[in-house]
Amino acid sequence: MTNDRRPADGARARRRAAVLAAAVGGCALVAAATTPAAARPASHGYGHGHRPDYVALGDSYTSGPGIPTQVDADCARSDQNYPSLVARRARAATFTDVSCSGATTVQMWQAQGTNRPQLDAVSRNTDLVTLQIGGNDVGFGTIIATCARLGVQDPTGNPCERSYEASGQDALALAVRQTAPKVTEVLRAVHARAPHARVVVVGYPDLLPDDGVGCFPQVPFAQGDFAYLRDTEKRLNLMLRTVAGHNRAEYVDTYGPTVGHDMCKAPADRWIEPLQPAAPAAPAHPNARGEEAMAGAVLHRLTGNRGHH
Repeated sequence: MTNDRRPADGARARRRAAVLAAAVGGCALVAAATTPAAARPASHGYGHGHRPDYVALGDSYTSGPGIPTQVDADCARSDQNYPSLVARRARAATFTDVSCSGATTVQMWQAQGTNRPQLDAVSRNTDLVTLQIGGNDVGFGTIIATCARLGVQDPTGNPCERSYEASGQDALALAVRQTAPKVTEVLRAVHARAPHARVVVVGYPDLLPDDGVGCFPQVPFAQGDFAYLRDTEKRLNLMLRTVAGHNRAEYVDTYGPTVGHDMCKAPADRWIEPLQPAAPAAPAHPNARGEEAMAGAVLHRLTGNRGHH
């Protein structure tokens, strides 16, 4: 960011903030930095030849809104999302993808429009479950829109951070802590329905620059808020990793493999689209290359170490 911002930038940023507020109501801005994994899916089978009965649970980062080809308009689900890529490359015996844009942990037990409760897809025959959930429980659709609105008012400051810490504690950190028991309950329910399944919690990719340097007005957050939101992303993913480890599940880092491909990068380099996508995807969501990278991280885990951490 520079200090000689042209007057037109403010109007442009306000328009982008309005687009964001309308488009990301179901999105979750979440990620965490851990150990990088392979970014490209392998072609060999899962578990040395075993063909899994695979169920994918999750929100919009799983479903792939806007990515061709959309196979469920109600849930904005793509047949090129990471579960579909994993299922094909792992040569799954059966594959059921019930991920749905806007889903929270509540939608594991309650229908979401025409999408039945996601846990209904899990049975005793299921032997692989991937779960990517929690961002919408934290409320990041609203948070992103709020931070964009505040950012255009004070682009060189940290108005979003000040707003969420106005009560004397970090409201976003509190929301992450309050989401932990909800994810725990989902994992317990998965184990109860599929006691022999391998359960994998998938983290969220790197959406904002890992170095904390902003890109106003392309992403109209204030300069000081990029690092705050990055740290919130990492806090959320650390929670998911911890909950997975305490509940007989594995964790897949998708932040590490996507560092350097965030929404501030040039179209040729980014795997996360900004507020005005250049590639088919929802604002602040992975494009097809982002879903490919997440599939690679999941397959790297499935065909490698089965430990919890």
